[in-house]
Amino acid sequence: MEETQKIIERPLYMDRLRPFIGKNIIKVLTGQRRVGKSYILKSVARHVQETDPEANIISIDLENFAFSHIKDAQGLYDEIATRLKEGVKNYILIDEVQEIAEFERVVRSLNQDAANDIYVTGSNSAMLSSEIASKLAGRSFEMQIHPLSYDEYLTFHNTEDSDSALIDYLTYGGLPYLVNLPLHSTWNEYIAGVTDAVVYRDIVTRHSLRNNDFLQRLLLFLAYNIGQIFTAKKIADYLKSQRISSSVGSVQTYAGYVEEAFIVNKSRRWEIEGKRFFEIGEKYFFEDLGIRNSIVGFRPHDLSGLMENAVYNHLRSRGYKVMTGVLSGGREIDFVAEKDGENLYVQVAMTVADKSTAEREYGNLTLIPDNYEKIVVTYRDSFPNTMQGIRTMTLREFLK
Repeated sequence: MEETQKIIERPLYMDRLRPFIGKNIIKVLTGQRRVGKSYILKSVARHVQETDPEANIISIDLENFAFSHIKDAQGLYDEIATRLKEGVKNYILIDEVQEIAEFERVVRSLNQDAANDIYVTGSNSAMLSSEIASKLAGRSFEMQIHPLSYDEYLTFHNTEDSDSALIDYLTYGGLPYLVNLPLHSTWNEYIAGVTDAVVYRDIVTRHSLRNNDFLQRLLLFLAYNIGQIFTAKKIADYLKSQRISSSVGSVQTYAGYVEEAFIVNKSRRWEIEGKRFFEIGEKYFFEDLGIRNSIVGFRPHDLSGLMENAVYNHLRSRGYKVMTGVLSGGREIDFVAEKDGENLYVQVAMTVADKSTAEREYGNLTLIPDNYEKIVVTYRDSFPNTMQGIRTMTLREFLK
Protein backbone atom coordinates (compact mmCIF):
# COMPACT_ATOMS: atom_id res chain seq x y z
CA MET A 1 0.00 0.00 0.00
CA GLU A 2 1.36 3.40 -0.98
CA GLU A 3 1.99 6.08 1.61
CA THR A 4 -0.58 8.35 -0.10
CA GLN A 5 -3.36 5.83 0.45
CA LYS A 6 -5.48 5.97 3.55
CA ILE A 7 -4.42 3.75 6.45
CA ILE A 8 -7.48 2.34 8.18
CA GLU A 9 -6.84 1.51 11.81
CA ARG A 10 -7.28 -2.09 12.97
CA PRO A 11 -7.88 -1.81 16.73
CA LEU A 12 -8.09 -5.61 17.05
CA TYR A 13 -4.30 -5.70 16.60
CA MET A 14 -3.15 -2.23 17.62
CA ASP A 15 -4.82 -2.64 21.03
CA ARG A 16 -2.77 -5.81 21.59
CA LEU A 17 0.41 -4.25 20.25
CA ARG A 18 0.24 -0.82 21.88
CA PRO A 19 1.41 -1.93 25.38
CA PHE A 20 4.63 -3.24 23.79
CA ILE A 21 5.45 -0.10 21.78
CA GLY A 22 8.62 1.50 23.08
CA LYS A 23 9.57 -1.60 25.05
CA ASN A 24 12.85 -3.44 24.48
CA ILE A 25 11.25 -6.58 23.11
CA ILE A 26 11.16 -7.68 19.46
CA LYS A 27 7.66 -7.48 17.97
CA VAL A 28 7.08 -10.18 15.34
CA LEU A 29 4.03 -9.91 13.09
CA THR A 30 3.31 -13.01 11.03
CA GLY A 31 0.60 -13.83 8.51
CA GLN A 32 -0.31 -14.64 4.95
CA ARG A 33 0.77 -12.27 2.22
CA ARG A 34 -1.48 -9.23 1.73
CA VAL A 35 -3.35 -9.55 5.02
CA GLY A 36 -2.21 -6.11 6.14
CA LYS A 37 1.02 -6.60 8.10
CA SER A 38 2.46 -3.52 6.40
CA TYR A 39 -0.66 -1.58 7.42
CA ILE A 40 0.06 -2.45 11.05
CA LEU A 41 3.67 -1.24 10.73
CA LYS A 42 2.42 2.03 9.26
CA SER A 43 -0.04 2.35 12.14
CA VAL A 44 2.84 1.83 14.57
CA ALA A 45 4.88 4.51 12.79
CA ARG A 46 1.96 6.92 12.94
CA HIS A 47 1.45 6.20 16.65
CA VAL A 48 5.16 6.85 17.31
CA GLN A 49 5.10 10.12 15.34
CA GLU A 50 2.14 11.31 17.42
CA THR A 51 3.52 10.26 20.82
CA ASP A 52 7.28 10.75 20.33
CA PRO A 53 7.94 13.36 17.62
CA GLU A 54 11.71 13.24 18.21
CA ALA A 55 11.89 9.49 17.56
CA ASN A 56 13.95 8.10 14.68
CA ILE A 57 11.87 5.74 12.52
CA ILE A 58 13.78 3.34 10.25
CA SER A 59 11.48 1.54 7.79
CA ILE A 60 12.79 -1.22 5.50
CA ASP A 61 10.55 -3.13 3.08
CA LEU A 62 12.57 -6.06 1.79
CA GLU A 63 10.14 -6.56 -1.11
CA ASN A 64 10.66 -2.98 -2.28
CA PHE A 65 13.23 -2.55 -5.06
CA ALA A 66 14.66 0.42 -3.15
CA PHE A 67 16.16 -2.12 -0.74
CA SER A 68 17.26 -4.68 -3.32
CA HIS A 69 20.88 -3.94 -2.40
CA ILE A 70 20.34 -5.79 0.89
CA LYS A 71 21.34 -9.36 0.09
CA ASP A 72 22.23 -10.88 3.43
CA ALA A 73 22.30 -10.38 7.20
CA GLN A 74 25.41 -8.21 7.06
CA GLY A 75 23.81 -5.97 4.45
CA LEU A 76 20.68 -5.64 6.60
CA TYR A 77 22.72 -4.71 9.65
CA ASP A 78 24.79 -2.17 7.71
CA GLU A 79 21.66 -0.51 6.31
CA ILE A 80 20.16 -0.11 9.77
CA ALA A 81 23.41 0.85 11.52
CA THR A 82 23.99 3.80 9.19
CA ARG A 83 20.52 5.16 10.02
CA LEU A 84 20.62 4.81 13.81
CA LYS A 85 20.67 8.03 15.87
CA GLU A 86 22.00 8.62 19.36
CA GLY A 87 20.02 10.34 22.09
CA VAL A 88 16.62 9.35 20.71
CA LYS A 89 14.55 6.19 20.50
CA ASN A 90 15.14 4.23 17.28
CA TYR A 91 12.07 2.46 15.95
CA ILE A 92 13.20 -0.19 13.46
CA LEU A 93 10.46 -1.60 11.18
CA ILE A 94 11.49 -4.44 8.84
CA ASP A 95 8.85 -5.79 6.43
CA GLU A 96 9.06 -9.37 5.06
CA VAL A 97 12.19 -10.15 7.03
CA GLN A 98 12.19 -13.82 6.00
CA GLU A 99 13.76 -12.73 2.71
CA ILE A 100 17.09 -12.43 4.56
CA ALA A 101 18.86 -15.57 5.78
CA GLU A 102 19.96 -15.41 9.44
CA PHE A 103 17.97 -12.22 9.99
CA GLU A 104 17.59 -13.25 13.63
CA ARG A 105 21.29 -12.49 14.25
CA VAL A 106 20.68 -8.89 13.20
CA VAL A 107 17.58 -8.25 15.28
CA ARG A 108 19.07 -10.03 18.29
CA SER A 109 22.17 -7.83 18.11
CA LEU A 110 20.21 -4.61 17.66
CA ASN A 111 17.91 -5.56 20.51
CA GLN A 112 20.84 -5.45 22.93
CA ASP A 113 20.62 -1.64 22.83
CA ALA A 114 17.60 -0.47 24.88
CA ALA A 115 17.34 2.57 22.61
CA ASN A 116 16.17 0.30 19.77
CA ASP A 117 12.56 -0.81 19.42
CA ILE A 118 12.27 -3.51 16.73
CA TYR A 119 9.32 -4.72 14.65
CA VAL A 120 9.54 -7.40 11.96
CA THR A 121 6.95 -9.01 9.70
CA GLY A 122 7.10 -12.25 7.77
CA SER A 123 4.96 -14.48 5.56
CA ASN A 124 6.38 -17.88 6.43
CA SER A 125 5.55 -19.41 9.79
CA ALA A 126 8.25 -22.09 9.76
CA MET A 127 11.05 -19.68 8.93
CA LEU A 128 9.87 -17.14 11.48
CA SER A 129 8.33 -19.10 14.32
CA SER A 130 11.11 -21.67 14.57
CA GLU A 131 13.76 -18.96 14.69
CA ILE A 132 11.82 -16.89 17.18
CA ALA A 133 11.25 -19.89 19.43
CA SER A 134 14.83 -21.11 19.37
CA LYS A 135 16.92 -17.96 19.06
CA LEU A 136 14.78 -15.07 20.27
CA ALA A 137 13.14 -16.84 23.18
CA GLY A 138 12.26 -14.44 25.96
CA ARG A 139 13.06 -11.42 23.81
CA SER A 140 10.07 -11.39 21.46
CA PHE A 141 6.31 -10.95 21.25
CA GLU A 142 4.67 -12.72 18.31
CA MET A 143 1.25 -11.88 16.90
CA GLN A 144 -0.40 -13.32 13.82
CA ILE A 145 -2.26 -10.88 11.57
CA HIS A 146 -5.33 -12.37 9.92
CA PRO A 147 -7.45 -11.21 6.97
CA LEU A 148 -10.22 -8.81 7.87
CA SER A 149 -12.83 -10.13 10.24
CA TYR A 150 -16.43 -9.57 9.15
CA ASP A 151 -16.71 -6.55 11.44
CA GLU A 152 -13.49 -5.12 10.02
CA TYR A 153 -14.74 -5.87 6.49
CA LEU A 154 -17.86 -3.75 7.14
CA THR A 155 -15.70 -0.91 8.46
CA PHE A 156 -13.16 -1.01 5.64
CA HIS A 157 -15.85 -1.08 2.95
CA ASN A 158 -18.07 1.42 4.77
CA THR A 159 -21.09 -0.84 4.39
CA GLU A 160 -23.94 -1.92 6.64
CA ASP A 161 -24.33 -5.40 8.08
CA SER A 162 -26.74 -7.28 5.78
CA ASP A 163 -27.28 -10.63 4.13
CA SER A 164 -25.70 -9.34 0.92
CA ALA A 165 -22.65 -8.02 2.80
CA LEU A 166 -22.22 -11.41 4.48
CA ILE A 167 -22.41 -13.23 1.13
CA ASP A 168 -19.82 -10.85 -0.31
CA TYR A 169 -17.56 -11.56 2.68
CA LEU A 170 -17.99 -15.34 2.33
CA THR A 171 -17.29 -15.03 -1.41
CA TYR A 172 -14.39 -12.57 -1.57
CA GLY A 173 -12.85 -12.91 1.90
CA GLY A 174 -10.97 -10.29 3.85
CA LEU A 175 -7.87 -9.15 1.97
CA PRO A 176 -7.62 -5.47 3.00
CA TYR A 177 -6.48 -4.14 -0.39
CA LEU A 178 -9.86 -4.97 -1.94
CA VAL A 179 -11.11 -1.69 -0.49
CA ASN A 180 -8.98 0.12 -3.10
CA LEU A 181 -10.49 -1.73 -6.08
CA PRO A 182 -13.81 -1.23 -7.89
CA LEU A 183 -16.49 -3.26 -6.13
CA HIS A 184 -16.49 -6.87 -7.36
CA SER A 185 -15.44 -6.15 -10.96
CA THR A 186 -11.71 -6.64 -10.33
CA TRP A 187 -11.77 -8.50 -7.02
CA ASN A 188 -11.54 -11.97 -8.53
CA GLU A 189 -8.50 -11.05 -10.59
CA TYR A 190 -6.72 -9.50 -7.61
CA ILE A 191 -7.42 -12.48 -5.33
CA ALA A 192 -6.25 -14.91 -8.02
CA GLY A 193 -3.02 -12.93 -8.33
CA VAL A 194 -2.44 -13.07 -4.58
CA THR A 195 -3.15 -16.81 -4.61
CA ASP A 196 -0.58 -17.36 -7.35
CA ALA A 197 1.98 -15.26 -5.48
CA VAL A 198 1.48 -17.20 -2.26
CA VAL A 199 1.52 -20.60 -3.97
CA TYR A 200 4.41 -20.05 -6.34
CA ARG A 201 6.59 -17.64 -4.39
CA ASP A 202 6.06 -18.84 -0.83
CA ILE A 203 5.80 -22.56 -1.59
CA VAL A 204 7.08 -23.61 -5.02
CA THR A 205 10.07 -21.27 -5.21
CA ARG A 206 11.00 -21.33 -1.53
CA HIS A 207 11.00 -25.13 -1.37
CA SER A 208 12.26 -25.69 -4.95
CA LEU A 209 9.27 -27.92 -5.72
CA ARG A 210 9.04 -29.69 -9.04
CA ASN A 211 5.75 -31.51 -8.63
CA ASN A 212 3.46 -28.51 -9.00
CA ASP A 213 0.57 -30.67 -10.17
CA PHE A 214 0.61 -32.53 -6.86
CA LEU A 215 0.48 -29.24 -4.96
CA GLN A 216 -2.39 -27.93 -7.07
CA ARG A 217 -4.42 -31.13 -6.62
CA LEU A 218 -3.79 -31.05 -2.87
CA LEU A 219 -5.05 -27.46 -2.67
CA LEU A 220 -8.10 -28.39 -4.74
CA PHE A 221 -8.85 -31.29 -2.42
CA LEU A 222 -8.56 -29.12 0.68
CA ALA A 223 -10.70 -26.40 -0.90
CA TYR A 224 -13.42 -28.86 -1.87
CA ASN A 225 -13.46 -30.42 1.59
CA ILE A 226 -13.21 -27.59 4.12
CA GLY A 227 -14.46 -28.71 7.50
CA GLN A 228 -14.17 -32.43 6.76
CA ILE A 229 -12.06 -34.72 8.93
CA PHE A 230 -9.21 -36.30 7.00
CA THR A 231 -5.98 -38.17 7.51
CA ALA A 232 -2.90 -37.92 5.33
CA LYS A 233 -3.62 -41.50 4.17
CA LYS A 234 -7.11 -40.60 3.00
CA ILE A 235 -5.78 -37.63 1.07
CA ALA A 236 -3.02 -39.76 -0.48
CA ASP A 237 -5.57 -42.42 -1.48
CA TYR A 238 -7.76 -39.78 -3.11
CA LEU A 239 -4.85 -38.32 -5.08
CA LYS A 240 -3.88 -41.80 -6.24
CA SER A 241 -7.46 -42.29 -7.46
CA GLN A 242 -6.89 -39.16 -9.56
CA ARG A 243 -3.74 -40.77 -10.98
CA ILE A 244 -1.49 -38.43 -9.02
CA SER A 245 1.49 -40.29 -7.57
CA SER A 246 1.45 -39.69 -3.83
CA SER A 247 2.36 -41.11 -0.47
CA VAL A 248 1.42 -40.34 3.11
CA GLY A 249 4.82 -38.73 3.60
CA SER A 250 4.52 -36.47 0.57
CA VAL A 251 1.00 -35.39 1.62
CA GLN A 252 2.27 -34.49 5.08
CA THR A 253 5.23 -32.58 3.63
CA TYR A 254 3.21 -30.58 1.10
CA ALA A 255 0.41 -29.92 3.60
CA GLY A 256 3.08 -28.56 5.93
CA TYR A 257 4.29 -26.19 3.20
CA VAL A 258 0.71 -24.95 2.68
CA GLU A 259 0.33 -24.33 6.41
CA GLU A 260 3.70 -22.54 6.62
CA ALA A 261 2.52 -20.08 3.97
CA PHE A 262 -0.63 -19.43 6.05
CA ILE A 263 -2.93 -20.66 3.26
CA VAL A 264 -4.65 -23.21 5.49
CA ASN A 265 -4.85 -23.91 9.20
CA LYS A 266 -5.28 -27.31 10.80
CA SER A 267 -7.80 -28.00 13.55
CA ARG A 268 -6.81 -31.06 15.56
CA ARG A 269 -9.33 -33.36 17.21
CA TRP A 270 -9.60 -33.03 20.99
CA GLU A 271 -11.16 -35.64 23.26
CA ILE A 272 -13.24 -33.50 25.62
CA GLU A 273 -13.64 -36.03 28.47
CA GLY A 274 -10.09 -37.40 28.26
CA LYS A 275 -8.54 -33.98 27.55
CA ARG A 276 -6.09 -35.27 24.94
CA PHE A 277 -5.46 -34.88 21.23
CA PHE A 278 -6.09 -37.69 18.77
CA GLU A 279 -2.94 -38.66 16.90
CA ILE A 280 -4.63 -38.79 13.49
CA GLY A 281 -7.46 -36.96 11.78
CA GLU A 282 -7.87 -33.20 11.51
CA LYS A 283 -9.88 -30.55 9.70
CA TYR A 284 -8.40 -27.97 7.35
CA PHE A 285 -9.70 -24.41 7.06
CA PHE A 286 -8.55 -21.63 4.73
CA GLU A 287 -7.04 -18.50 6.23
CA ASP A 288 -8.91 -16.40 3.66
CA LEU A 289 -12.19 -17.46 2.05
CA GLY A 290 -11.47 -15.41 -1.07
CA ILE A 291 -8.32 -17.43 -1.69
CA ARG A 292 -10.23 -20.66 -1.07
CA ASN A 293 -12.86 -19.60 -3.63
CA SER A 294 -10.21 -18.55 -6.15
CA ILE A 295 -8.90 -22.12 -6.08
CA VAL A 296 -12.20 -23.97 -6.45
CA GLY A 297 -14.86 -21.35 -7.13
CA PHE A 298 -17.81 -20.23 -5.02
CA ARG A 299 -20.70 -22.67 -5.15
CA PRO A 300 -23.96 -22.18 -3.21
CA HIS A 301 -23.90 -25.76 -1.91
CA ASP A 302 -20.54 -25.00 -0.25
CA LEU A 303 -22.22 -22.49 2.07
CA SER A 304 -22.27 -24.81 5.08
CA GLY A 305 -18.51 -25.38 4.85
CA LEU A 306 -17.86 -21.67 4.28
CA MET A 307 -19.90 -20.88 7.39
CA GLU A 308 -17.81 -23.27 9.46
CA ASN A 309 -14.61 -21.79 8.01
CA ALA A 310 -15.79 -18.25 8.85
CA VAL A 311 -16.60 -19.23 12.45
CA TYR A 312 -13.18 -20.88 12.82
CA ASN A 313 -11.39 -17.81 11.45
CA HIS A 314 -13.40 -15.49 13.69
CA LEU A 315 -12.48 -17.42 16.82
CA ARG A 316 -8.78 -17.47 15.92
CA SER A 317 -8.73 -13.74 15.15
CA ARG A 318 -10.10 -13.20 18.67
CA GLY A 319 -7.15 -15.03 20.14
CA TYR A 320 -8.75 -18.42 20.78
CA LYS A 321 -6.95 -21.72 20.41
CA VAL A 322 -9.43 -23.72 18.34
CA MET A 323 -9.88 -27.49 18.23
CA THR A 324 -12.49 -29.98 17.00
CA GLY A 325 -14.19 -31.63 19.96
CA VAL A 326 -14.95 -35.34 20.22
CA LEU A 327 -17.30 -36.88 22.79
CA SER A 328 -17.73 -40.52 23.71
CA GLY A 329 -19.46 -42.50 20.99
CA GLY A 330 -17.76 -40.39 18.31
CA ARG A 331 -20.12 -37.43 18.68
CA GLU A 332 -18.53 -34.25 17.39
CA ILE A 333 -18.46 -30.67 18.61
CA ASP A 334 -17.47 -28.43 15.70
CA PHE A 335 -15.28 -26.15 17.79
CA VAL A 336 -13.77 -26.17 21.24
CA ALA A 337 -12.27 -22.70 21.65
CA GLU A 338 -9.95 -22.04 24.59
CA LYS A 339 -8.64 -18.72 25.86
CA ASP A 340 -7.44 -17.58 29.27
CA GLY A 341 -8.21 -20.97 30.79
CA GLU A 342 -11.86 -20.97 29.76
CA ASN A 343 -13.67 -22.82 26.98
CA LEU A 344 -16.32 -21.87 24.45
CA TYR A 345 -18.20 -24.61 22.57
CA VAL A 346 -19.67 -23.87 19.14
CA GLN A 347 -21.81 -25.91 16.76
CA VAL A 348 -22.41 -24.69 13.20
CA ALA A 349 -25.47 -25.65 11.12
CA MET A 350 -27.30 -24.12 8.16
CA THR A 351 -30.56 -24.44 10.09
CA VAL A 352 -32.03 -26.08 13.18
CA ALA A 353 -35.55 -25.86 11.85
CA ASP A 354 -35.83 -29.62 11.35
CA LYS A 355 -36.09 -31.82 14.42
CA SER A 356 -33.24 -34.25 13.68
CA THR A 357 -30.69 -31.47 13.12
CA ALA A 358 -31.79 -29.63 16.25
CA GLU A 359 -31.53 -32.80 18.32
CA ARG A 360 -28.01 -33.43 17.03
CA GLU A 361 -26.62 -29.91 17.40
CA TYR A 362 -28.14 -29.11 20.78
CA GLY A 363 -27.95 -32.69 22.02
CA ASN A 364 -24.20 -32.94 21.52
CA LEU A 365 -23.64 -29.71 23.44
CA THR A 366 -25.78 -30.86 26.37
CA LEU A 367 -23.47 -33.88 26.78
CA ILE A 368 -20.44 -31.71 27.61
CA PRO A 369 -19.82 -32.08 31.35
CA ASP A 370 -19.00 -28.46 32.25
CA ASN A 371 -20.71 -25.09 32.45
CA TYR A 372 -18.76 -23.08 29.91
CA GLU A 373 -20.66 -21.12 27.26
CA LYS A 374 -22.25 -23.09 24.42
CA ILE A 375 -23.53 -21.61 21.16
CA VAL A 376 -25.26 -22.95 18.04
CA VAL A 377 -24.53 -20.78 14.98
CA THR A 378 -26.99 -20.99 12.08
CA TYR A 379 -27.31 -19.14 8.81
CA ARG A 380 -30.60 -17.37 9.54
CA ASP A 381 -32.30 -19.00 12.56
CA SER A 382 -32.17 -16.95 15.75
CA PHE A 383 -34.17 -17.32 18.96
CA PRO A 384 -34.50 -14.92 21.89
CA ASN A 385 -34.39 -17.69 24.50
CA THR A 386 -31.81 -20.37 25.22
CA MET A 387 -32.31 -24.12 25.05
CA GLN A 388 -30.93 -25.64 28.26
CA GLY A 389 -28.61 -22.64 28.50
CA ILE A 390 -27.42 -22.96 24.89
CA ARG A 391 -27.63 -19.78 22.82
CA THR A 392 -28.65 -19.75 19.16
CA MET A 393 -27.16 -17.03 16.98
CA THR A 394 -27.15 -16.25 13.28
CA LEU A 395 -23.79 -16.22 11.55
CA ARG A 396 -24.04 -12.43 11.19
CA GLU A 397 -24.67 -12.03 14.92
CA PHE A 398 -21.79 -14.34 15.82
CA LEU A 399 -19.29 -12.66 13.51
CA LYS A 400 -20.14 -9.28 15.00
